[in-house]
Amino acid sequence: PKDIKETFDRLGIPEAEKNSLGGVGAQYESETIYHNLKKDLEKKGVIFVDCDTGLKEQEELFKKYFMTTCISPSLHKFSALHAAVWSGGTFIYIPKNVKVEIPLQAYFRMNSKKGGQFEHTLIIADEGSELHYIEGCSAPQYVESSLHAGCVEIHVLKGARVRYSSIENWSKNTYNLNTKRAVVDENGIIEWVNGNLGSHTTMLYPASILKGKNARSDYIGIAYAGKGQYQDTGCKVYHLNENTCSTVLSKGISVDGGVSSYRGLVKINVGAKNSKSSVRCDGLMLDNKSKAMTLPSMDVHENEVEVSHEAAVGKVGEEDLFYLMSRGLSEEESIKLIVSGFIEPVVKALPLEYAVELNKLIELEIENSVC
Repeated sequence: PKDIKETFDRLGIPEAEKNSLGGVGAQYESETIYHNLKKDLEKKGVIFVDCDTGLKEQEELFKKYFMTTCISPSLHKFSALHAAVWSGGTFIYIPKNVKVEIPLQAYFRMNSKKGGQFEHTLIIADEGSELHYIEGCSAPQYVESSLHAGCVEIHVLKGARVRYSSIENWSKNTYNLNTKRAVVDENGIIEWVNGNLGSHTTMLYPASILKGKNARSDYIGIAYAGKGQYQDTGCKVYHLNENTCSTVLSKGISVDGGVSSYRGLVKINVGAKNSKSSVRCDGLMLDNKSKAMTLPSMDVHENEVEVSHEAAVGKVGEEDLFYLMSRGLSEEESIKLIVSGFIEPVVKALPLEYAVELNKLIELEIENSVC
């Protein structure tokens, strides 16, 4: 479609793909419209295709991992809906000991009124492999509401490492009810980096199931809630084995009556000895109309573990504003600078071009709210 081509050109994707991406996929509504993988990765056995192609060409592998041990249709009503009507998405397989040094990327766009998007992302990182995968999501503004209920399944096998980054900037009338989960085997690592803007309501809690010994999960996320928005985000971690480790860093920003909340769970099962978990969630309110909440849950069933939680919710400090404005900055510029410092840990975890994009998106949101 012409508008997708224009979007790709504006984002500089053809150039970015040439220089710094290992492959690119794009989905428009329920149809995959573009997929490309660099030839050197193809030679190493890397598979990066849409889900329909993956099912046709790698049927046995696809069926083994698709909605079986990671996300089941019975998990909740939206996973059941997804299992019934899923369409399109991305299928990735990284062979043993193959390290993909440049990111693979997919872009999902929802374009119809009263529509729904149910794409499925299935990632299998075989033993000793490494991957960084990036997803971007957007939708234009319509009067009628839309639903996004996709699923992301990540299988991190023994000694593998996967970083999953996403920037979701849905229109303000989209209900974003995504389900994301990873199963991590022995010595495996899953890293989540999430930026959530847009949407009317977001309910998103990436989950890590630390199944093998020494498995690790790191989560960094930011949620921005403006006028009429409710961002309910967080992370769930299940420690099932010994010496497992998890860290959670969540940042929420609310302005102009928006509501951002952190809702998380850390569960340490019996037998998960010497496990460690550290959770930190911060909320920043930019005015008196907005709300920021933290709703953490710790469910520990083992004695020999270390668990810590830290939360802070507050407004932009008047002294900070006064200091910056006394140095010649306007109120809007001062707020932008404070927010930029607040989200720095998240931005640092993204590749440069995505860090710039996330900063710019938040700046534009602040301009629209403060002005």
